Amino acid sequence: MYDPFDSPYKRSGGMVRFSRREIYEIGVSVVVLTVAFAIVFMQWYDLPEATALGEFATWLIICFVIVLAGFVFHELGHKFVAQAYGAWAEYRMYPQGLGLALVVSLLGFIFAAPGAVYIQGMISKRQNGMISVAGPMVNLVVGIIALLVASLLNGGMLEFAFLMLARISLILALFNLIPFPPLDGSKVIRWSPVVYFLVAGSALVMFIMTF
Repeated sequence: MYDPFDSPYKRSGGMVRFSRREIYEIGVSVVVLTVAFAIVFMQWYDLPEATALGEFATWLIICFVIVLAGFVFHELGHKFVAQAYGAWAEYRMYPQGLGLALVVSLLGFIFAAPGAVYIQGMISKRQNGMISVAGPMVNLVVGIIALLVASLLNGGMLEFAFLMLARISLILALFNLIPFPPLDGSKVIRWSPVVYFLVAGSALVMFIMTF
């Protein structure tokens, strides 16, 4: 993909690099998504004997971890693999998507398009497929680990939090693997249908297991 913000192409030489703008936009995205998820979870799950302020603060901490592991790690998966191939890769937020996330969270659910990693450079079809599958693969691994941890807990808020982390991570993997442009799935299936169906099938099976 090409950067619509007219950033100059820069080779990273395989080194992981972050610009100040990228760090800022990741931070804004994380804050907005954390607040949006906390608003939704407060409506889904009540903390016993907690004040509204204390409950919201607790959910902010939990949702920060969920957003970090589910959303940020997905985008960093794309970024790190792209930079390993010598391409320029940076995250850019979608202000309208973040605003929408806050608005719909007040209705009790989440729908967000917070942003994406933009890439510039000479990359092959295989490299593009590897870059594209990296994000969903990260979500799949996070989902599996979170589901295993949830299965070891005996109810309560922590089990709920890990279960939600597993579901959200696996939903992100499945959504991004939809095989239509500009989603990751269209590039993965064009590169390797075998890899596509292996990753998508695994994510679907694990998502069903969360129920």
